[in-house]
Amino acid sequence: MTGKASLIFIKNTNTIFNSFGHNYKTYEDYLNSGIYLTTAIKCIKKDYLVSSETLKNCSIILEKELDEFPNKEVIMLMGDFAIKAMNYIWKRKYNEKVITAGSTYKIRNGIYESNGLRFFPSYTQTGDSFGLEKSKIKMIKDDVEKALKIINKLYDII
Repeated sequence: MTGKASLIFIKNTNTIFNSFGHNYKTYEDYLNSGIYLTTAIKCIKKDYLVSSETLKNCSIILEKELDEFPNKEVIMLMGDFAIKAMNYIWKRKYNEKVITAGSTYKIRNGIYESNGLRFFPSYTQTGDSFGLEKSKIKMIKDDVEKALKIINKLYDII
């Protein structure tokens, strides 16, 4: 992600994490805390929508990227593209879908675990309209808080 989209993404992500007392400002701040941020779509988007075939093919790149982090324990899937990409990856690797089909509102409170990882489907924090839907911001914060609690419990962080 580059340019304006990258600035909006990090600003919106900071809004979420700063609400938990983290003072993150840059990608490096997240990395230094053991949090890796990336996009699910690894191919150039031509339109607003991305075809299933494109997402499936591009998820191979995401899979290789995630494989570079062997000690990951939690994966936040922020938005429909991320959920679909992860399902393509898991189908290739383990012949299973890790996230059940359904609207984010309905599936976000489920417990999704596979191969030692916990997955949290949520809404995306990208785009200029991020601050307009206060209920989505609250749901994203709730989902991130659940993920942080698991990470903190794994490392006995208080």
